[in-house]
Amino acid sequence: MTQRNARRFAFGENWRDYVSHLDDDAVKNAEVSLRALFRTDNLVGQRFLDVGCGSGIVSLVARRLGAITHSFDYDATSVAVTAALRQKFRGDDAEWVVETGSVLDADYLSKLGQFNIVYAWGVLHHTGDMWAALKNIESLVAPGGLLAIAIYNDQSAASRRWALIKQLYNRMPWFLRFLIIGPALIRLWGPSFLRDLLRGSWFASWRTYGKDRGMSPWHDLIDWVGGWPFEVAKPEAIFEFYRSRSYVLERLRTSGGSGCNEFVFKRR
Repeated sequence: MTQRNARRFAFGENWRDYVSHLDDDAVKNAEVSLRALFRTDNLVGQRFLDVGCGSGIVSLVARRLGAITHSFDYDATSVAVTAALRQKFRGDDAEWVVETGSVLDADYLSKLGQFNIVYAWGVLHHTGDMWAALKNIESLVAPGGLLAIAIYNDQSAASRRWALIKQLYNRMPWFLRFLIIGPALIRLWGPSFLRDLLRGSWFASWRTYGKDRGMSPWHDLIDWVGGWPFEVAKPEAIFEFYRSRSYVLERLRTSGGSGCNEFVFKRR
């Protein structure tokens, strides 16, 4: 069974629950994160493409910073969540388009034009054909524009084990998934909980997790355990892929573990 034909994780349902708990602090933190990523205080007049927009929070922040924003996602629920977020914070904003689309659909992408910033954060490794997705987005970046992506780090055997866990999670009925979530919570968070306990600061790591990006530890845990399709790559593989396509690496932050390696490339 191929990744694209296997049962997918309900990414949109997870994002919908996340947005239901979204507060102003999370939006402000996400804005600080985006400013830092692109090293600018505003995106006025810039065309911004949010590939696999998920919750819509990054699109919202880009629009708040002045970018002409286009958001799309393969998952219909994610599209609905992003559209609702736009309506809540921006009303009928003509400079923020939200629609259904696939990064694997070359015909769809060809109609979008080019953008000053293409943002695909933690998305392309969930398409079922990561390398095709990586190739498809390259033409969307205008000359001199930026491409920001995050791709799961290749941990060889460990990554293969997580792939099996993710497939099992998505095949199980929802009321039995705690049998996977519980051990995963202990495996991923146990050391942090123990350190916090020894320091006398109960659950401090959990409370502060993702504050720099407005993320939620619980929803990220569910996304990590259930996120299927799932592919990985070593940072040097991504670097070489885009170097051969006239991109220059501007910034890199490696995971060192099971998380994402984060890249900002500039197109020559």
